[in-house]
Amino acid sequence: MQNNWKHNSRNTLKGASSCNDFFQISQFEDQHFPIKIPLEFANLIDKNNPEDPLLKQVINPQARFGSSEFFLSPLDDESNAPVEGLIHKYPNRVLLIASRVCAIHCQYCFRQNFNYAEHDALSNWLAIEDYIRAHTQINEVILSGGDPLSLSDEKLQALIQKIERIPHIRTLRIHSRSAVVTPSRITDQLAQILNQTSLNVVVVLHSNHANELSSEFVKNIGKLSQITLLNQSVLLKGVNDSAQALSDLSLQLFDAGVLPYYLHLLDKVSGAEHFLVGDQCAKELHQQLKKNLSGYLVPRLVRDENGEFKAWIG
Repeated sequence: MQNNWKHNSRNTLKGASSCNDFFQISQFEDQHFPIKIPLEFANLIDKNNPEDPLLKQVINPQARFGSSEFFLSPLDDESNAPVEGLIHKYPNRVLLIASRVCAIHCQYCFRQNFNYAEHDALSNWLAIEDYIRAHTQINEVILSGGDPLSLSDEKLQALIQKIERIPHIRTLRIHSRSAVVTPSRITDQLAQILNQTSLNVVVVLHSNHANELSSEFVKNIGKLSQITLLNQSVLLKGVNDSAQALSDLSLQLFDAGVLPYYLHLLDKVSGAEHFLVGDQCAKELHQQLKKNLSGYLVPRLVRDENGEFKAWIG
Protein backbone atom coordinates (compact mmCIF):
# COMPACT_ATOMS: atom_id res chain seq x y z
CA MET A 1 0.00 0.00 0.00
CA GLN A 2 2.89 2.37 0.80
CA ASN A 3 4.36 1.98 -2.67
CA ASN A 4 0.87 2.18 -4.19
CA TRP A 5 0.21 5.71 -2.93
CA LYS A 6 3.65 6.89 -4.00
CA HIS A 7 3.00 5.53 -7.47
CA ASN A 8 -0.43 7.20 -7.55
CA SER A 9 1.03 10.53 -6.43
CA ARG A 10 3.24 10.49 -9.52
CA ASN A 11 0.40 9.33 -11.76
CA THR A 12 -0.91 12.84 -12.29
CA LEU A 13 -2.23 14.99 -15.10
CA LYS A 14 -0.15 18.15 -15.45
CA GLY A 15 -0.68 21.01 -17.87
CA ALA A 16 -3.45 21.82 -20.32
CA SER A 17 -2.35 19.46 -23.09
CA SER A 18 -2.43 16.27 -21.02
CA CYS A 19 -5.76 17.25 -19.45
CA ASN A 20 -7.40 18.04 -22.78
CA ASP A 21 -6.20 14.70 -24.13
CA PHE A 22 -7.44 12.78 -21.09
CA PHE A 23 -10.89 14.40 -21.00
CA GLN A 24 -11.12 14.71 -24.80
CA ILE A 25 -12.08 18.37 -24.56
CA SER A 26 -10.40 21.69 -25.25
CA GLN A 27 -11.41 23.60 -22.10
CA PHE A 28 -8.06 23.49 -20.33
CA GLU A 29 -5.64 26.35 -20.79
CA ASP A 30 -2.25 26.78 -19.18
CA GLN A 31 -2.64 29.42 -16.53
CA HIS A 32 -1.17 31.24 -13.55
CA PHE A 33 -1.71 28.35 -11.13
CA PRO A 34 -0.45 25.24 -12.95
CA ILE A 35 -2.97 22.48 -13.60
CA LYS A 36 -2.40 19.35 -11.53
CA ILE A 37 -4.96 16.54 -11.19
CA PRO A 38 -4.23 13.10 -9.71
CA LEU A 39 -5.71 10.27 -11.76
CA GLU A 40 -7.56 8.95 -8.71
CA PHE A 41 -9.55 12.20 -8.78
CA ALA A 42 -9.68 12.57 -12.57
CA ASN A 43 -11.30 9.15 -12.89
CA LEU A 44 -14.25 10.37 -10.80
CA ILE A 45 -15.02 13.16 -13.28
CA ASP A 46 -17.75 12.62 -15.86
CA LYS A 47 -16.00 13.19 -19.17
CA ASN A 48 -19.34 13.79 -20.88
CA ASN A 49 -20.35 16.61 -18.54
CA PRO A 50 -18.56 19.96 -18.99
CA GLU A 51 -20.42 21.16 -15.87
CA ASP A 52 -19.10 18.33 -13.68
CA PRO A 53 -18.57 19.82 -10.17
CA LEU A 54 -15.23 18.07 -9.74
CA LEU A 55 -13.97 19.28 -13.11
CA LYS A 56 -14.91 22.86 -12.30
CA GLN A 57 -12.62 22.89 -9.27
CA VAL A 58 -9.49 22.14 -11.29
CA ILE A 59 -10.18 24.05 -14.50
CA ASN A 60 -10.15 27.82 -14.60
CA PRO A 61 -11.04 28.99 -18.12
CA GLN A 62 -12.82 32.06 -16.77
CA ALA A 63 -9.91 33.22 -14.65
CA ARG A 64 -9.57 36.96 -14.56
CA PHE A 65 -7.43 39.32 -12.55
CA GLY A 66 -7.67 42.90 -11.46
CA SER A 67 -10.69 42.97 -9.11
CA SER A 68 -10.01 45.33 -6.23
CA GLU A 69 -11.63 42.84 -3.82
CA PHE A 70 -9.37 39.92 -4.78
CA PHE A 71 -5.73 39.61 -3.78
CA LEU A 72 -2.67 37.46 -4.42
CA SER A 73 -2.53 36.65 -0.70
CA PRO A 74 -6.01 37.21 0.77
CA LEU A 75 -5.15 35.97 4.27
CA ASP A 76 -1.71 37.59 4.39
CA ASP A 77 -0.26 34.52 6.10
CA GLU A 78 3.33 35.67 5.85
CA SER A 79 2.67 38.70 8.05
CA ASN A 80 1.66 36.26 10.80
CA ALA A 81 4.84 34.18 10.52
CA PRO A 82 7.13 35.12 13.43
CA VAL A 83 9.35 32.18 12.44
CA GLU A 84 9.83 30.85 8.92
CA GLY A 85 7.53 27.87 8.39
CA LEU A 86 5.21 28.74 11.30
CA ILE A 87 2.04 30.85 11.23
CA HIS A 88 0.65 32.12 14.53
CA LYS A 89 -2.72 33.89 14.26
CA TYR A 90 -4.60 32.53 17.27
CA PRO A 91 -3.20 32.42 20.83
CA ASN A 92 -3.59 28.69 21.52
CA ARG A 93 -2.44 27.19 18.21
CA VAL A 94 0.18 27.46 15.51
CA LEU A 95 0.19 26.22 11.93
CA LEU A 96 3.26 24.61 10.39
CA ILE A 97 3.96 24.62 6.66
CA ALA A 98 4.93 20.95 6.65
CA SER A 99 5.11 20.63 2.86
CA ARG A 100 4.97 22.84 -0.22
CA VAL A 101 3.43 20.01 -2.27
CA CYS A 102 -0.25 19.17 -2.74
CA ALA A 103 -1.73 16.26 -4.67
CA ILE A 104 -4.08 18.57 -6.57
CA HIS A 105 -4.14 22.23 -7.59
CA CYS A 106 -7.61 23.53 -6.77
CA GLN A 107 -8.10 26.78 -8.64
CA TYR A 108 -9.63 28.55 -5.64
CA CYS A 109 -6.66 27.75 -3.35
CA PHE A 110 -5.82 30.79 -1.22
CA ARG A 111 -2.17 29.74 -0.88
CA GLN A 112 -1.45 29.42 -4.60
CA ASN A 113 0.88 32.44 -4.39
CA PHE A 114 2.44 31.63 -1.02
CA ASN A 115 6.22 31.90 -0.75
CA TYR A 116 6.92 28.29 0.15
CA ALA A 117 10.62 28.64 -0.58
CA GLU A 118 11.05 30.69 2.59
CA HIS A 119 8.62 28.72 4.76
CA ASP A 120 9.65 25.12 5.31
CA ALA A 121 8.86 23.83 8.78
CA LEU A 122 11.02 20.73 8.42
CA SER A 123 14.23 22.56 7.58
CA ASN A 124 13.59 25.26 10.21
CA TRP A 125 12.44 22.95 12.99
CA LEU A 126 14.93 24.09 15.67
CA ALA A 127 13.75 27.70 15.48
CA ILE A 128 10.12 26.57 15.39
CA GLU A 129 10.60 24.35 18.44
CA ASP A 130 12.21 27.22 20.36
CA TYR A 131 9.28 29.49 19.47
CA ILE A 132 6.64 26.97 20.57
CA ARG A 133 8.46 26.17 23.82
CA ALA A 134 8.66 29.89 24.61
CA HIS A 135 4.90 30.33 24.13
CA THR A 136 3.32 27.98 26.64
CA GLN A 137 -0.21 29.16 25.79
CA ILE A 138 0.10 27.11 22.58
CA ASN A 139 -1.54 23.71 23.10
CA GLU A 140 -2.27 22.70 19.49
CA VAL A 141 -0.08 22.30 16.41
CA ILE A 142 -1.70 22.26 12.98
CA LEU A 143 0.08 20.62 10.06
CA SER A 144 -0.74 22.26 6.75
CA GLY A 145 0.96 23.22 3.52
CA GLY A 146 0.66 22.37 0.67
CA ASP A 147 -0.57 19.14 2.15
CA PRO A 148 1.20 17.43 5.06
CA LEU A 149 0.17 14.03 3.72
CA SER A 150 2.45 14.62 0.73
CA LEU A 151 5.20 13.73 3.20
CA SER A 152 6.19 10.09 3.51
CA ASP A 153 4.95 8.22 6.55
CA GLU A 154 8.50 8.17 7.88
CA LYS A 155 8.96 11.95 7.63
CA LEU A 156 5.52 12.56 9.09
CA GLN A 157 6.22 10.24 12.02
CA ALA A 158 9.55 11.95 12.71
CA LEU A 159 7.84 15.36 12.80
CA ILE A 160 5.06 14.12 15.08
CA GLN A 161 7.61 12.65 17.49
CA LYS A 162 9.35 16.02 17.72
CA ILE A 163 6.03 17.73 18.46
CA GLU A 164 5.23 15.12 21.11
CA ARG A 165 8.32 16.12 23.07
CA ILE A 166 7.00 19.65 23.70
CA PRO A 167 5.20 19.22 27.04
CA HIS A 168 2.41 21.78 26.66
CA ILE A 169 1.23 20.52 23.24
CA ARG A 170 -1.90 18.42 23.65
CA THR A 171 -3.43 18.27 20.17
CA LEU A 172 -2.14 17.57 16.67
CA ARG A 173 -4.40 18.69 13.83
CA ILE A 174 -3.75 17.64 10.23
CA HIS A 175 -5.48 19.38 7.33
CA SER A 176 -5.57 17.34 4.14
CA ARG A 177 -7.16 17.40 0.71
CA SER A 178 -4.85 14.62 -0.46
CA ALA A 179 -6.65 12.07 1.70
CA VAL A 180 -9.80 12.77 -0.34
CA VAL A 181 -8.40 13.12 -3.86
CA THR A 182 -5.78 10.34 -3.48
CA PRO A 183 -7.33 7.99 -0.90
CA SER A 184 -4.54 5.46 -1.42
CA ARG A 185 -2.51 7.88 0.75
CA ILE A 186 -4.36 6.57 3.82
CA THR A 187 -1.97 3.69 4.43
CA ASP A 188 -1.93 1.16 7.24
CA GLN A 189 1.33 2.73 8.43
CA LEU A 190 -0.24 6.20 8.52
CA ALA A 191 -3.15 4.87 10.56
CA GLN A 192 -0.75 3.21 12.99
CA ILE A 193 1.26 6.43 13.42
CA LEU A 194 -1.83 8.53 14.16
CA ASN A 195 -3.39 5.93 16.43
CA GLN A 196 -0.25 5.43 18.52
CA THR A 197 0.81 9.02 19.15
CA SER A 198 0.31 10.34 22.68
CA LEU A 199 -1.28 13.50 21.27
CA ASN A 200 -4.97 14.04 20.66
CA VAL A 201 -5.29 13.77 16.87
CA VAL A 202 -7.78 15.59 14.67
CA VAL A 203 -7.78 15.10 10.90
CA VAL A 204 -9.65 17.78 8.98
CA LEU A 205 -10.45 16.63 5.46
CA HIS A 206 -11.12 19.08 2.63
CA SER A 207 -14.02 17.85 0.51
CA ASN A 208 -16.48 20.04 -1.38
CA HIS A 209 -18.82 17.62 -3.13
CA ALA A 210 -20.25 14.17 -2.45
CA ASN A 211 -18.93 12.90 -5.81
CA GLU A 212 -15.41 13.19 -4.40
CA LEU A 213 -16.12 10.50 -1.80
CA SER A 214 -15.18 7.41 -3.78
CA SER A 215 -15.61 3.85 -2.55
CA GLU A 216 -11.82 3.75 -2.12
CA PHE A 217 -11.99 6.81 0.13
CA VAL A 218 -14.79 5.31 2.24
CA LYS A 219 -12.85 2.07 2.65
CA ASN A 220 -9.54 3.72 3.51
CA ILE A 221 -10.85 6.44 5.83
CA GLY A 222 -12.18 3.63 8.00
CA LYS A 223 -8.58 2.97 9.01
CA LEU A 224 -8.70 6.26 10.94
CA SER A 225 -11.93 5.48 12.78
CA GLN A 226 -10.23 5.73 16.19
CA ILE A 227 -9.39 9.43 15.76
CA THR A 228 -11.50 12.56 15.31
CA LEU A 229 -12.40 13.09 11.65
CA LEU A 230 -13.85 16.43 10.51
CA ASN A 231 -14.48 18.00 7.12
CA GLN A 232 -14.35 21.57 5.92
CA SER A 233 -15.66 22.72 2.56
CA VAL A 234 -15.42 25.87 0.50
CA LEU A 235 -18.70 27.22 -0.87
CA LEU A 236 -18.10 27.45 -4.62
CA LYS A 237 -20.41 28.81 -7.29
CA GLY A 238 -21.28 26.14 -9.84
CA VAL A 239 -19.82 23.38 -7.65
CA ASN A 240 -21.75 23.03 -4.41
CA ASP A 241 -23.93 26.16 -4.16
CA SER A 242 -27.20 24.30 -3.65
CA ALA A 243 -28.86 22.93 -0.54
CA GLN A 244 -29.08 19.51 -2.20
CA ALA A 245 -25.36 19.31 -2.97
CA LEU A 246 -24.39 20.42 0.53
CA SER A 247 -26.90 18.07 2.17
CA ASP A 248 -25.67 15.12 0.12
CA LEU A 249 -22.09 15.90 1.13
CA SER A 250 -22.92 16.05 4.85
CA LEU A 251 -24.86 12.80 4.74
CA GLN A 252 -22.21 10.89 2.83
CA LEU A 253 -19.43 12.24 5.05
CA PHE A 254 -21.29 11.05 8.13
CA ASP A 255 -21.83 7.64 6.55
CA ALA A 256 -18.03 7.46 6.23
CA GLY A 257 -17.48 8.47 9.87
CA VAL A 258 -16.60 12.10 9.18
CA LEU A 259 -18.38 15.03 10.86
CA PRO A 260 -19.05 18.24 8.87
CA TYR A 261 -17.13 21.08 10.50
CA TYR A 262 -16.83 24.31 8.50
CA LEU A 263 -18.40 25.65 5.33
CA HIS A 264 -16.00 28.40 4.30
CA LEU A 265 -16.93 31.41 2.25
CA LEU A 266 -14.41 31.86 -0.54
CA ASP A 267 -11.08 33.40 0.35
CA LYS A 268 -10.74 36.12 -2.28
CA VAL A 269 -7.63 35.02 -4.12
CA SER A 270 -6.99 36.57 -7.53
CA GLY A 271 -8.23 34.41 -10.38
CA ALA A 272 -11.03 32.77 -8.37
CA GLU A 273 -13.63 35.51 -8.86
CA HIS A 274 -16.06 33.24 -10.71
CA PHE A 275 -16.30 30.90 -7.70
CA LEU A 276 -17.70 33.61 -5.41
CA VAL A 277 -21.08 33.02 -3.74
CA GLY A 278 -22.54 36.17 -2.21
CA ASP A 279 -23.17 36.49 1.51
CA GLN A 280 -26.96 36.59 1.26
CA CYS A 281 -27.09 33.49 -0.92
CA ALA A 282 -24.71 31.69 1.44
CA LYS A 283 -26.88 32.53 4.45
CA GLU A 284 -30.01 31.33 2.68
CA LEU A 285 -28.32 28.05 1.75
CA HIS A 286 -27.18 27.61 5.33
CA GLN A 287 -30.70 28.19 6.64
CA GLN A 288 -31.97 25.54 4.23
CA LEU A 289 -29.35 23.11 5.53
CA LYS A 290 -30.63 23.69 9.05
CA LYS A 291 -34.09 22.68 7.86
CA ASN A 292 -32.89 19.65 5.88
CA LEU A 293 -30.38 18.13 8.30
CA SER A 294 -29.93 17.20 11.93
CA GLY A 295 -27.96 19.88 13.75
CA TYR A 296 -24.77 17.81 14.04
CA LEU A 297 -24.66 17.50 10.24
CA VAL A 298 -24.79 21.26 9.59
CA PRO A 299 -21.31 22.75 9.13
CA ARG A 300 -20.72 26.17 10.60
CA LEU A 301 -20.68 28.93 7.97
CA VAL A 302 -17.48 30.94 8.40
CA ARG A 303 -15.20 33.49 6.82
CA ASP A 304 -11.59 34.40 7.52
CA GLU A 305 -11.60 38.14 8.16
CA ASN A 306 -8.51 39.96 6.89
CA GLY A 307 -6.39 37.00 7.85
CA GLU A 308 -6.81 37.94 11.52
CA PHE A 309 -9.76 35.94 12.86
CA LYS A 310 -12.48 33.53 11.82
CA ALA A 311 -15.98 35.05 11.74
CA TRP A 312 -18.95 32.76 12.28
CA ILE A 313 -21.60 33.77 9.77
CA GLY A 314 -24.11 31.09 10.72
